[in-house]
Order: sequence, then C-alpha cells, then structure tokens
Amino acid sequence: MEQWLLRRLFAHSDPPTPRFAYQSTVNWMAALSILCDSEAFSPAAMKSFYAAVQRRTVNEKADTWCFENVFMMLHNVEALGEMAEKCEALPVIRSAIITWYYAIYYAANGMVAAASGATPETHADTARIWHADIAAKGHAIGPFGLHLDTLVPSDVKSEVERLRCGNNFALTKEATDEADALGACVAYLSGTAGYVKDKVEESVRASSIFKELAVSNFRTKRAAQLRDERLRKRSVNFLTQAFRYRGKANYRDSVYLSYGANRSETLKTFLSDLETVASGFASMACQYMKRRVEKAAWERFVQDLDNNSQISVRHDVLGV
Repeated sequence: MEQWLLRRLFAHSDPPTPRFAYQSTVNWMAALSILCDSEAFSPAAMKSFYAAVQRRTVNEKADTWCFENVFMMLHNVEALGEMAEKCEALPVIRSAIITWYYAIYYAANGMVAAASGATPETHADTARIWHADIAAKGHAIGPFGLHLDTLVPSDVKSEVERLRCGNNFALTKEATDEADALGACVAYLSGTAGYVKDKVEESVRASSIFKELAVSNFRTKRAAQLRDERLRKRSVNFLTQAFRYRGKANYRDSVYLSYGANRSETLKTFLSDLETVASGFASMACQYMKRRVEKAAWERFVQDLDNNSQISVRHDVLGV
C-alpha cells in the first residue's frame, strides 16, 4: 500500500529511515526496562548503593523544592501506570513518552535539589547540573549513570570502547538479557553524542570565525580546533538522552510509531517498558533524596501524602 504521507515527508525534508527510527525508540526502552528489572534496582541493592551518601546541612527551601518535584514525579509515574494498565497503546503512545520524560525530569530536579540545593530554570540546566551533581559523582545506578564528560570525537570513541568492553550489541535488535541491554544503552549514548556533536558543528559552521577559514568541513587543524573547543565543554548523560527522546516523540520521528505497519501488540510492551523505566529511575532518585534531606523529613512527607494525596502513593517508589 502506498504511504502517501511518508512520501511527502521524504520529498520535502530528510527524516530518519522509518525502520531505524522505530527500532531505536522501542529497543532503547526495552533495554532500559531489562536493566531496571535487574537485582541492582531491588530495594536492598539501592539502599546499599546509597549507604555512603551523607546527609547534607539542613536547607528547608531546597528540601521543599525536592518534595514538590517528587510529588510531580509521582503524578507522572501514576499516569504511566494507568496508561499501561487501561489504555490501548496506539492512541496514547506519544503522550506516554512525554509523560515518561516528565517523570524523569521531575525526579532529576529533586535529586539536584537534594544534592546541592540547585533550582534549575531550564531543562538544559537540569541536565547540566544533574551531570555534575549526580552522574559524574557516581550517584546514578546502572544505565542511568552512563555518561560522557566531553564530546571531542577521539575522546568519545575511546570512552565508548571502554564502556562497551567488547560488547557491540546494536539498537537494530531487541535485547534479551542484561549484557545485550547494556550494549544497547551504550549504543544510544553514543548515538546521542553524535546527535549533539552535529548540532555543535552546525553552530560552529555558522560562526564568523569559521567562515573566515574558507573551508566547508573540519578536516583542517584550525577548523577541528574551533569545533573541539566547544565539544570539550559539552557532555551527555541520561537527562540529555531523555530530552532528545522526548523531542523525537514530539516531532517527525513520532509518525513511525502510529503509521504504516500495525505495531499495536509491540507498542503494548513498549508502553509497559516506559512505566517500568520511569518507576526504576524514580525509585533510584528517592533512595538518594531520602539520604540527603533533613532527618525524618522524608517520613513526614510520605505520611502527609498518605493523608492528603489524591493520587496513589507509591510506597515502593518512595522507598518506605
């Protein structure tokens, strides 16, 4: 059957190949879900992981910001659970990805509030501060801790090789075990690094300094230096990946989730994976936050939710 819309899209732009866009969207989440179902995310393992995290100096304002973000996080996790349990996947799948992102985003905001008292004003600020406060300090579990501190191509290549440790599993296939899942997560990290690098290169090409070089690429030493000066200051972490993922769902890639072949059965699993991963990240975040906020405040916060919240209070996520 002719796909008129897809033909029009390709005639007027250069979108990703439909098969690969769909595979990367679904397979990354499936890989994350496998790892979130692992022993590393059991309550006992997470408690042990954060056992050395010290309670910080009392900061009621930061704690309040932390608790507000946790409540918003819970609302999005609850929404995903309702979608996964009660909804047909196709009509809600794009909305579910956005809901998934905001569960991650609010959890990350809570973590940085608990870490340093920061109150980021933009999504980019949240990703940057979360990188410094959480990812770079080893305070994120499993796949959520994967990150790159620089995007200089040679550095990215060597770090990705180190993370892979010979595991060359690609996002074109669905992971079936934890080893494959880790390989898929490193592949998505590498792909996101390439995506951000391309954006930086576009910006460099538009600069007056680059134009003065009268070149069209970065093969010359000076052009490469200009690019690498900017790439050296950029990083990629789970928040960077999640924000990119949200954008892919909101814009052109989203057509591949609900157009062409009927993927309703696969998308049911995908919807469940979104809920599993959001719950895993949220549980991890709560284990960290409860170690940082004022003593006994976390328990009072949960008790207040039990008494006043109009949505379900996920004690398993909150770690109580």
